[in-house]
Amino acid sequence: MPSNQAATTDEQRKAVVLAYLKAFDNGGTGTDGRSVLDFFAQDAQFFYPKWGLAKGRPEISRLFDDLGPTMKSITHHFWSFNWLTTGTDLLAAEGTTHGEHHDGPWHVGLPEWGAGRFCGVFEVRDDLIQRAFIYMDPDYAGQDTARYPWLDGTRH
Repeated sequence: MPSNQAATTDEQRKAVVLAYLKAFDNGGTGTDGRSVLDFFAQDAQFFYPKWGLAKGRPEISRLFDDLGPTMKSITHHFWSFNWLTTGTDLLAAEGTTHGEHHDGPWHVGLPEWGAGRFCGVFEVRDDLIQRAFIYMDPDYAGQDTARYPWLDGTRH
């Protein structure tokens, strides 16, 4: 059955993702007072490295509850984003961040191999995020170096 609703544009989908990320940076509350969870469809999927796949708002809430206490602050550098739009519900954002994890601060490029770079693949339909898959190194403070010979100082 045809929808009476106008098609969502790439710019509108980008605006939904940006509003969600700004809410995330603001401790889970959007500039309009909405909870970060309100940006997601009830049956949305969210993938986060080292956590796994959350299905539905209750599991996404649990993921955020697990992640939240580990983060003292995060700032997405919206000016740095590279967007890949498809003219469909799918889009991707590649960008940088800085902030403070409970294990210590991070800033993209300090060191160059450290945290702060990410790519998120999103599906946005009806002004809600249906799917968010985040690809990044969740070792924000850069402490996981012993397992990598090029980082542990033993390689000459």
